[in-house]
Amino acid sequence: MKKYPIYSIEQFNCNSVNSDLYINTFKNHLLNHSFVEKPHRHNFYLLVFFTNGSGIHEVDFDRFDIRPGSVFVLQPGQMHHWILSEDIEGFIVFYAAEMYNLYFGKKTIDEYPFYFSVQNSPEIVLEKEETKSILPYFENLIAEMQTNKVLKRDKIMNLLDIIHIELARKYNEINIHGTHSYNIKVKNFETLLEKKYKEQKSAAFYASELNITLKHLNRICNEILKKTTTEVIVDRVMLEAKRMLLDKNWTVNEIAIELGYEDYSYFTRLFKKHTTMTPTNFRLLKKD
Repeated sequence: MKKYPIYSIEQFNCNSVNSDLYINTFKNHLLNHSFVEKPHRHNFYLLVFFTNGSGIHEVDFDRFDIRPGSVFVLQPGQMHHWILSEDIEGFIVFYAAEMYNLYFGKKTIDEYPFYFSVQNSPEIVLEKEETKSILPYFENLIAEMQTNKVLKRDKIMNLLDIIHIELARKYNEINIHGTHSYNIKVKNFETLLEKKYKEQKSAAFYASELNITLKHLNRICNEILKKTTTEVIVDRVMLEAKRMLLDKNWTVNEIAIELGYEDYSYFTRLFKKHTTMTPTNFRLLKKD
């Protein structure tokens, strides 16, 4: 059994027929699912809005302070865990991309700027007035989940979409991605990278597969992600290495091979260059 599991929505909806949507207050969520305070992943999208309390949220080895007005938007596969105060309050929503995309048809969930790239920050911090403005939508989500009125699903989906629109407006105020002609190319690159990063480390390979020149792909990555193509590739590989190192079932040599490095010494040098420590030291630092 893997030490750091990947949870599905069904595991949180044990008393419901819904397998693609979960909505709860954060306090009620913790009553039955305290295990989420340990490192884990999801195979769905996650939205959390904190209204009270404090703590730390670690997402793929980046640490964020939790405060009233903190919003976190996580994509499938991201590893995270919480360290929470006793007075924590807020709302939590899980949803499948397929549910969202099928309902709205012409737009998809990854068109929202905070879901556009895996390089994006998962944190949005709302000011007091912004928190006050968005709070009723979350409260209405909870109220609607507890009813059996006609068009219940439609109201829930539209409330969820309004929340995403409000968060997208805030996100665009503090980030520069916005609408850009390069966005779709970066998304295509990241989709391909997610499928091939274990076997293909060459920037030229990805440029060729995307039918663009390497120079152009580098220009796109620099413009949108502020990194070279090679840096994006290595970052993705090293993130997976870190995730795997938290699972003691893998030896460092097995991780190197799984990630496409037959030369264990090269993998160790690359990891140290990227993180300033060896894989073994990283594992010791992150142990329970």
